[in-house]
Order: sequence, then C-alpha cells, then structure tokens
Amino acid sequence: MCGIVGYAGSGNAPQILVEALKRLEYRGYDSSGIALHEKNGLTIHKKQGRITVMEEALPKLAATVGIGHTRWATHGEPSDANAHPQVDSSGDIAVIHNGTLENYADLRSGMEAAGIKFNSGTDTEVLPHLIERHYDGDLLTAVRTALGDVTGAYAIAVLHAAHPGEIVAARNESPLVIGFGEGEHFIASDAPAIVKYTQRVAYVRNGELVCLTADSVEISDMAGNIREPEIEELDWSFEDSERGGYAHYMLKEIFEQPRALQESLLPTLAEAIIDGLDLNWRIGSISIVACGTSLHAGMVGKYVIEQLTAIPVNVCHASEFRYSPPVQNVGGMLSARPLVVLISQSGETADTLAAARVARQQGSHTVAICNVGGSSLARNVDGILLTHAGPEIGVAATKTFLVQMQALYMLAVHLAYSRKGIDLPQLRRWEQELRKLPHYVGQVLERRSVITKLANSLTQASSLFFIGRNLGYPIALEGALKLKEISYLHAEGYPAGELKHGPLALLSPQTPVIAIASQDHTHAKLVSNMEEVAARKAPLLVVAQEGDADALRLSERVITLPASDPVLMPFTAGVALQLLAYHVAEELGCDIDKPRNLAKSVTVE
Repeated sequence: MCGIVGYAGSGNAPQILVEALKRLEYRGYDSSGIALHEKNGLTIHKKQGRITVMEEALPKLAATVGIGHTRWATHGEPSDANAHPQVDSSGDIAVIHNGTLENYADLRSGMEAAGIKFNSGTDTEVLPHLIERHYDGDLLTAVRTALGDVTGAYAIAVLHAAHPGEIVAARNESPLVIGFGEGEHFIASDAPAIVKYTQRVAYVRNGELVCLTADSVEISDMAGNIREPEIEELDWSFEDSERGGYAHYMLKEIFEQPRALQESLLPTLAEAIIDGLDLNWRIGSISIVACGTSLHAGMVGKYVIEQLTAIPVNVCHASEFRYSPPVQNVGGMLSARPLVVLISQSGETADTLAAARVARQQGSHTVAICNVGGSSLARNVDGILLTHAGPEIGVAATKTFLVQMQALYMLAVHLAYSRKGIDLPQLRRWEQELRKLPHYVGQVLERRSVITKLANSLTQASSLFFIGRNLGYPIALEGALKLKEISYLHAEGYPAGELKHGPLALLSPQTPVIAIASQDHTHAKLVSNMEEVAARKAPLLVVAQEGDADALRLSERVITLPASDPVLMPFTAGVALQLLAYHVAEELGCDIDKPRNLAKSVTVE
C-alpha cells in the first residue's frame, strides 16, 4: 500500500517527486525517501515520519531524474533504515517497492550466508542485491532476471548509477501507471500523483517492465516481448483532486457526492452500458465480493437485488472468498451460470483481485463495479460497471460508497426488467427516483450544522453502537466503520434485533447508540429496539426521515433526512453518518485524511 513515483525529464526532479509523493501520502505515511541521478552517481535522502520531515531535510538539489517512495510499513517498523529507497552493497542500485515479497526470507538467508550485509528489516532490500547479482551492463535485463527469482506482489522502480537518465519499473499485482509529457515521463502508483503534470497515461499490466527516459518509454513482458503503450486521457483534472478550500479531502469528497451521483447516473442509465455486461442468460445465483466499505455497499445491493429479482445473493468478504466452496447454482439449474460481482474503488485491491481470479477459474461470469477504468480488476472481468466519482484521496471512502450502491441499484433494476420482474412503467419510476438522489443528498449536506452539534456530544463516549434493520443494517455497519476509521473511537454496527442477544449488556450512560430508522416495514420493530436502548439509559441518537414521530418521541437528538422512498435511505443516511464521523474526529483533533495504520488502496493480502 506504499506509494512510488519516478520522473525523467528536464525539470527539477526533487521538487516534482516530493509534490507527487504528497499526493500519494494516502497510500502510506510513516516514512519517505527519494533517490536521484546526480553527477557523481546516486544520492539517497530518506526519513522516518511524514513527507514534510524528509522534505525539510533535503539539501538544494538540481537533478532531473529520480524516484520517490512513501511507506506503509509491512516488513520492519517505521525508521530511517527501513524507509525506501533500499540499495545494494555498492550503493549503485536503488529500489523502491510497493507490495510484499513472499520468499524474501529464504532469499535473504541465502545472501547473508554468502556474506551480504543487510541494513534494514524490509523484504524490499533483497531486490537491489538480486539486481546487483544479475547485472552485466544491461539494467533492464538484470531487473527482469532478478524478478524471476521472487514471488509476491510488487510495483518497483530502479535506478542504477551507471545508467543516468534511465528508470526501470515493473509490476505484478500492485498498480503502476505511466505518465506521458512533453520531453518528460513519469511513473506512479496512482494517477493523482502525476495529474498536475499530465493527463495522458497508460497502465502497466501484470508481469510487465518499463524502461523509461525523458524521451522514450518501452514496455515489455518477462519474456522480452515489447508492446506499444495504450495511452488514455484522464477525464478529471488536477483541480478535481485538490482540496479546493476544504479543511480535509474527506470533507471535500463528502460534498462532491451530489455531483458524483449525477456523473455516474447518466452513463449507468444508458442501456448500452448495462447491455454490455452480457447478462442476458439465466442467473442461478449471485455472489457480491468486496472489502470494507465496498462490502457494505454490496450488502445494500443484496437486499435490493433479492427484492426485485428473487435471485439469491450471497455477500462475501473478498479475503475469505477463495476459501469457500465453489459458487453453486441454486435448485440444480444446470442451464444457469453463477454471477460474481466484484466491487473495488481502485480496482487494485489485492483480495478482490484474487477473488476475481478464483471466480473465473470456477466458471462464473464476473462483473466489476470500479472507479478506475484502466485498473487490474477492470481488465480481468467479463464486464464492468464503471463509476464516475472522480479521484478519492481521503483514506475513508465516501463518494465511492454512494456510487457503488447506485451501480448495484441499477444492476438490480436491469436484472428485474430483463427477467420481466418489473414492467416498463416500473422501470421508469425506478429511474426517476434514482435521478432524485443528488437532490436528496444535497438536502442532507445542508443540515451539516445540526450534525456538527450532535457530533460534539459523542466525543467522550467509551464505545458506540450503530443499529438498523433491513437496509439500515449495512448502513449501521458503514457508520461504525467510518467512526472508528477516523476518530479511533470504538464503534460496532449490529442488526437491531441482535441487541438483546448479548450487546445489550454493554449499554450504559457512557455508551451512545445511533439508530438508523427507515420508514419501511421494519420500522415498528426498530422502534421497539430504540425503546430497549432508552430503558437502559444509553444516549440515543436517531437518524430518521422527516415525519418520524417515534424518533422525536424517543430522543432529543435526531438527524432528520429528506422524505424519500425508504429504499433510497441508505444514500441519505450514509451521508449523514459520514458527516457525523467527520465532525467527531474533527472535534477530537484527529488526522482525518491520514488515519493511523491505514492506507487508501489495500494492495497487499
């Protein structure tokens, strides 16, 4: 989950690398470093701590070629020694790495037995020593041969003192993108790092290497076969990825949600997009596979798909999917084929990619819901529902959660209509309701001041519970996740009916409960659960739709949502709980965009 960047051109490489690293800091921020080609060879500058610590220690430098790294520690604690770049014995080869090398321990023990001294606790340090072993004047060949000795996930960039002006990069599982400028080229873990300098990019595929200079880019595979880069134009700009006057990226992205929904809705409603998924066959079962926030979006999707289609839906943690029995059709329908829907914001989530491979090996039809069209996931499924949320920099997912749910709703409507579960007038009514989402979400954002005041009352809690029923349950899970991610308060989400099966023992005046009260068929039972909470003197905060008299009767602390169709409540309640978590964390003085121990794109298993 580290971030890597490289630059070759005529500009000020140290400045460009540091700026790019700051835009990758959401991928890791416990140490950082850069390596530069200078007249007398390579120079390395790295420091434990945030990128500004390394930046402040940099001397005046004028190099035009270099690589940089911001770290999320996996092997070895955060320290100057464990920061990247890592170098070989001579100091002539510098390597930066995102990923994990599974066989590094065996490689390292063999090297140490041969007398090679290691200076860090990282898995990465074996790479420069391997490259040194295979180097005979051709850096690209040495890197290619060295990578044949390792197993695991990686995106790497390499400099060699004897090859000024040249960067060699490679990827396996971990993301890598090339940026094309005028007389300059870039590599990076993610496009936001380089979008200030270019919007022309190409994505490196698994098992490929890149040899990059200011004037040329060559992409080849492990066998040495060369392919032409497929250059794309990003549909968002540098300004889109800036904070734009907001205190945090997370807050900016919360307020971008009406636009994200609108941008994603227009192409999703186009019949060509849905028809392109090739779902016009008998689906026996559906598995939705995801991690974290995307998993919660999938849980919402399960309720809607089952309600509209009666197709059984299973929601799976991507990290556990491969250990489950093969996806089966229900009812012995041999003519049917399972559908596996994989959800990932980045399209590079390691566990979700592994699940996609397993699903295809099992013969399932795979569809991705993803925010990055050129991602690994998008290229390794049978069809894709591409969301259009734009760049999401804040580690805690916000707008991508809403557009993922939106895509699942549209998938449900399409499946229902194609199977004659709904007729054309019903289809149009669904479309009309979904078109109202930006308006409803905008109304929630207008109530921010009320949410801010309520957030202040939660900061002293010892623990918090979020409860809901039906569609409110996954929103309770997501609300708890948002709060714990950025405020570090302990929070748990539960189906409201489960309170009496154990968690009720934990309720006290110091344990607030946040109830998501939808005006659906579960409302009366949810009110009973809120009565149970009130009877135990636990502070009760209710997220309820306009006109909910029970919510106002049971609590003085109510976040009121627009009176939309209850099936759309996950969108409005989700936004309210994002704001609640944000303002609790703000009141506690937390680093909201960079929560401790977390990174944005989880590219290791």
